[in-house]
Amino acid sequence: MGVSLFGTVKQMITDTVILARGGSKGIPGKNIIDFCGKPLLAWTIEQCMSSKYIRDVWVSSDSVGILDVATQYGAKTILRPAELSDDYATSESGWLHAIDYIEQKNENLDVVLAPQVTSPLRETLDVDRAIEQFINENNDSLFSCSVAEDLFFWERNNNGMLNSINYNYKNRKRRQDIPKQVIENGSFYLFKTEVLRKYNNRFGGNIGCTEMEFWKMFEIDGGDDVRMCSALMNEFLIGNNQ
Repeated sequence: MGVSLFGTVKQMITDTVILARGGSKGIPGKNIIDFCGKPLLAWTIEQCMSSKYIRDVWVSSDSVGILDVATQYGAKTILRPAELSDDYATSESGWLHAIDYIEQKNENLDVVLAPQVTSPLRETLDVDRAIEQFINENNDSLFSCSVAEDLFFWERNNNGMLNSINYNYKNRKRRQDIPKQVIENGSFYLFKTEVLRKYNNRFGGNIGCTEMEFWKMFEIDGGDDVRMCSALMNEFLIGNNQ
């Protein structure tokens, strides 16, 4: 069990804060496009609302249209200022604004679950398992991840020469001899509000990770991503629930 630098969490109940700004250069209106029969945002709202550990689901956006969709699916809403919603605004600034707003409503908020709308390939059980792990391992922050097997990364240096990054190509090991590596898949994050405020960063203190199946790591950025993620959603999630 890890040692928290920020004290223990008093209860296993948290709020979800979903950031969903209106602007998107790759796919116009990306956060509320139709995805497998409902607005993309709706999948994340419903997955979080079904969790036994989530008190409220909040959607923060600069778009009234997005907030209307959020309300239709049972989420509470926060109108985010334009200066916190442009291409240069960080997710941390959006989360901090939302936390201040929620706490002004006299709602104590120790831990936040922050899922990504464009990563719909998740299940409520992923969320519940992460929250339980967060408590059991005494984490201060946590990220969802996927195991990276047989993924070898290269990059070009300033001279244009290729160099291997996460392994030594001159001493290529057998697959079974390679230490397990994980990819931060961006599906969701968990963090104590005091960590976010102290570091202005989603990570701090005792950092943990929760594993998800590899196919859940894919997200929607462009048109081809919609087709691929739709196929995965129908094959692995929707089809299995019918």
